[in-house]
Amino acid sequence: MKLSAGWMRHPGTRAVMDMLAGSGHRALFVGGCVRNEILGRPVADLDIATDAPPETVQALAEASGLKAVGTGIEHGTVTVVAEGRPHEVTTFRRDVETDGRRAVVAFSTRIEDDAMRRDFTMNALYAEADGTVLDPTGEGLRDAKARRLRFIGRAEDRIREDYLRTLRYFRFHAWYADPATGFDPVALAAISSLLGGLETLSAERVGHEMRRLLAAPDPAPAVATMAQAGVLRVVLPGASAELLPVLVHLEGTLDVPPDWTRRLAALSAPDAAERLRLARAEARDLALLEAAMTGAAGPGELGYRLGRDLGRSALLLRAAALASPPPPEDLVAVETGADATFPVRAADLPDLSGPELGQRLKLLEARWIASGFTLSRSDLLT
Repeated sequence: MKLSAGWMRHPGTRAVMDMLAGSGHRALFVGGCVRNEILGRPVADLDIATDAPPETVQALAEASGLKAVGTGIEHGTVTVVAEGRPHEVTTFRRDVETDGRRAVVAFSTRIEDDAMRRDFTMNALYAEADGTVLDPTGEGLRDAKARRLRFIGRAEDRIREDYLRTLRYFRFHAWYADPATGFDPVALAAISSLLGGLETLSAERVGHEMRRLLAAPDPAPAVATMAQAGVLRVVLPGASAELLPVLVHLEGTLDVPPDWTRRLAALSAPDAAERLRLARAEARDLALLEAAMTGAAGPGELGYRLGRDLGRSALLLRAAALASPPPPEDLVAVETGADATFPVRAADLPDLSGPELGQRLKLLEARWIASGFTLSRSDLLT
């Protein structure tokens, strides 16, 4: 198979590939860019594999007038920026020692070594500069074309090398696998037998994977399978996968873009913000959505209090709990509330102060919201 893609012909990319090949080294596109091109998906990140040691890559880049940054030089990765485009150039590697969280690697000159240390067959595909696809495992191209997600070799071995691959399995399944093919029973058996390894992972790594999983077009089948395999109760104890497919269906019906925070709220997982080490703003949004799911605020007030996006998300979560689309007028009310500005200020009530002032403003605001944001400043002050 031979690829023909615009990103392969970008002047900066050509410069990096020629820089390596012109010095007698191999230069191969690898991983996500090759996989996505085969699957017809957008290509964002460009990874290049080479037999050149990282110090050589740096020296070649500098000699060619390109910017080189040792972003992970101890692991063999140098970021080479050419024509404004970053390229992650990594030396062929093989694992020397793994403990389930990190690996000690040795540099190699063999593409076979580099391929066998990767996770899934569809991620172990390489392409020459002219687009010729190389499949060192002998299974990656077939699996990619069938959109079938499988571990390289024995699933147990790949998971023991890095327990995060359990979560990556479900994330990649949600993004790249054909739902009709289902889940590999061999992979699920291995995952279920090695659940204890998940507890050794940092909250940051788990949170990163869960964000990306929940941002998939339809993560519901993957999350449901995580629950069946016992994974969900380890990473998010108390979470429920039942509401998620209803929410995803409503999003599709109403043409609402996916939002991982909204979907995380649908899982109703206690302490999710802490377990996934969410940023402060992310944790705040999640808490607001969880409170709004069972709160008494109407659609207009949701938009007013939470803003357009969070207000709409809260409305969708309530609708999912009722298994019924929200009425169109409720969606309009959220938009109206999000655009509304309370017309009364403290300066409009000069005779009041302290708690009495706060109570009066609160009362007037409630009256204004109940009017559908139609009462004017003079109406409220009369």
